[in-house]
Order: sequence, then structure tokens, then C-alpha cells
Amino acid sequence: MTFLKERAIKKEIIKVGSRLYHTGLAVAKSGNISSRLDDENILITATGTSLGNLKYKDIVKVNLSTGKSLAEIKPSSELPLHSLVYKNSKVRVMIHAHPPLINGYFAVASDLKALTFETKFYLGAIPIIEQDTPTVTKPEPVIAALKTNNLVVLKNHGVVAISDKFQEALSLIEALEEAVRTTAVARIFKSDILDDLNKALKSDLTGNVSLPMFSKEHIQAIVDLVNQDELIAKKGEELNLTVKLAIKLDGTDKVYKFNFEKGKIVKLDFDSDAPFVISAPADVWEQVFLGKLDSFVAVTQGKMKLQGQMGQLSKWYVPFTRLFAIFKEVRIK
Repeated sequence: MTFLKERAIKKEIIKVGSRLYHTGLAVAKSGNISSRLDDENILITATGTSLGNLKYKDIVKVNLSTGKSLAEIKPSSELPLHSLVYKNSKVRVMIHAHPPLINGYFAVASDLKALTFETKFYLGAIPIIEQDTPTVTKPEPVIAALKTNNLVVLKNHGVVAISDKFQEALSLIEALEEAVRTTAVARIFKSDILDDLNKALKSDLTGNVSLPMFSKEHIQAIVDLVNQDELIAKKGEELNLTVKLAIKLDGTDKVYKFNFEKGKIVKLDFDSDAPFVISAPADVWEQVFLGKLDSFVAVTQGKMKLQGQMGQLSKWYVPFTRLFAIFKEVRIK
């Protein structure tokens, strides 16, 4: 049974490698792919192999605890990064590729100019990690970044995508490559489209008092800001934002329900009796409140759980995007 499972995963890896190669996301002998086999072992492409021409023997079984393999060929030089990802998360697959448009774009830009709703919705804020060696020798920053997004850019090097399914990880890379392509095309028509990419982030939070995360005072401060926000008020009226949305801290009894009426939170309750409930553990909520993780993206990537239909919630995409942005304006301890 183990042999059949191992062979099935290798077949998946071969298929993904071929897709990366034939879509131009991996060339020559660049890139590497891995998958969790069981709690103790992973399968990873061998060093010096071409992802577009993988054979079963090119995929190596490695023990996570010892880092050793019984195969005659060596695993990818990026094994330390892959191993640390699996040790620090429950994801099943990881893809590391060197897409040319992504690499070119982030070599000169400090963030993604998102021009489509799909890019904003599915990719969110892409973490950019500085990279100054041919192989990732400092994987810890990458691991930290993967807690905020399942896709991370390694500047001057490539991308890392993780998921429970190869197709989902692959889709993230393809979506980012397409987003960069769209931005490049847009610049043909408007040459200054990228001129503001390197502007410094403005912060007006210096004087704010820090509040305990998910405390009543913390959430009430958010409610006060929401009810003072002109964009939410305007769009809430236009889109008839009348709904109950609850946010819940996993593993605790802390839950808050926002009762919206035409964009205003008219009441704050403390139960989850709502058509939409967003829940997550403390470490994920912390990234959300720090502004490092987009809630919509977190739901689509499985970092947060949504009770209710995303399609129904999406009709209020603009005011809710603003709501989630306001989350970070209240400092947390």
C-alpha cells in the first residue's frame, strides 16, 4: 500500500513538473517540488533534474527527522527549506519555481500592483523576502512569511507556494505570473502605472494605545472606526450592506457579531448566530490585525474558516475589504 501511495505521489510530481516547464515557469534545471508522504517522510525532486523531464527515479524519499535518503542520487539543495516548511505546518505540497516575469518584476518593484479583482481576492499582499544566495540559506523568514500567505516571493530568486493540493499551489504561481503580465501590458498604455510602487508606507498609528487582541475594548475600537469611515458608509448604503457577520477566536469562547444595517454596525453581540462566521486560531488573527494577512485571501487559502457562502459575502467585497483594512488601525498587544 505504501509503495502504491508513493508511486501515485511521484506521478503527481511528474505531472506538475511538466506543467511548470511547458508553461515557462521553470526552465533548464531550475525549481524543485516536494510532497508529504507521511508524518515522517517527504518526497522531493533530486538535485540537478529538469522538472520538464522527470522520471520516477528522480524523486527522492527523505526522512524529515534525519534529513537522510537511501537513494543514490541527492535530493534538491533546497531540502532544508522544504523540510522546515513541513515541520512547521500541516501542508501537503510545496512548489519552488523561478518564473521569469515574476522574477523580473520583483527585481525592480517592492510590491504587487494589483489591477484586477481576481488578483486582490486570491493573492492579496504577497510577502517579499530578500534573497542574496543561489540557495535559500536562511529559511526562517520564508517560514514566517508563509504564515501570512501561501505564496511568497524570494527576491532575485523565485517563488514558493504551499497547499494541500498541487493544483492549488500551481494556480497561485500561475495567477501571480498572469498578474505581473497584466501590469506589464497596462504600462504599455500608461507608462507611469508603476511609479508609486516604491513609495514609503505611511503610518498614523504612532499615538494609538495597544489593546489586548480580541478583547471587548479591541473589537469596540474597530466598530467605532468602521462607523466613522466614509467609504464603508457610502458603499454600505449603495450595496445595502445589511447582514450579521461574526468573528471567532478558535479554542476560546471569544466571538463577536457585527450587526450591519446599510453599512453601519448598529449593534455588537457576543454570539455566532450569524449567516457568516469567520474563525481562526490566534496566530492567524494576529497576522490579520497586524495587516499582514488579507481576510478574503486567508479564507480562500484555508488559513481561516468561513461558515457561509463566499460568493454571497463577495457582493459586499468593497466595504468588507475596507473593514478588514481598518482592523490593522487598532494596535494590539
